[in-house]
Amino acid sequence: MDTVDTINRLDVITRICDLRWTDLSQADLLRVAGGYYYFSVQFRENLQLACDLYPFDARLKELERQECNTANLSPWPGVAAPDEKMNHDEFMRRLLNLESARESRSSHLEDLGRTYLTVVRQITPAVRAMSIGSYEGGGLERVFRAFLRAPDWENRALKAFQHFLMQHIKFDSDPDHGHGALCRHLAPDDRVIPLWTEFERLLIRSVPNLMT
Repeated sequence: MDTVDTINRLDVITRICDLRWTDLSQADLLRVAGGYYYFSVQFRENLQLACDLYPFDARLKELERQECNTANLSPWPGVAAPDEKMNHDEFMRRLLNLESARESRSSHLEDLGRTYLTVVRQITPAVRAMSIGSYEGGGLERVFRAFLRAPDWENRALKAFQHFLMQHIKFDSDPDHGHGALCRHLAPDDRVIPLWTEFERLLIRSVPNLMT
């Protein structure tokens, strides 16, 4: 893999991690969760594209089992019943429907999310599939740790979001058996950079205080 390409991709991830996470209010953090929901939708779609492109890849099938129709985030009060199976983006959708997430609901955020998904869905299936290796290969773990630097999670919906993030760090961080190990062979290159930059734009447009 070209070194410059690697630096470019890591630069975008670093920019996301260097945003003003420690300055966010509860309302800001709820908007982060609202924006992240749309990212979680495209993540699932990209993983399913990868499984369609490589139908005999046992590692991708195992990753799909751990991300889709799974009970590995259950139980969680008001979101997931004991042993209830669901896609991970469904977990996000449900936590955003909790009463305590009312502040995150806005037509503006929905417009941003729909625009984001429209842009991402125009990227070729092969690149979207490749992005899974970039997300699970340490990229999202870094971003989730940055999210967790926000100071105030004393909110029912935010506690569910915090649970989601901490569990995903656990899923991703095992170098031999974690999610990253299951998709390392996808070997992402510079073509995934637009997926990261669109995620960065979604976060900043959803929460302008990340930049101010």
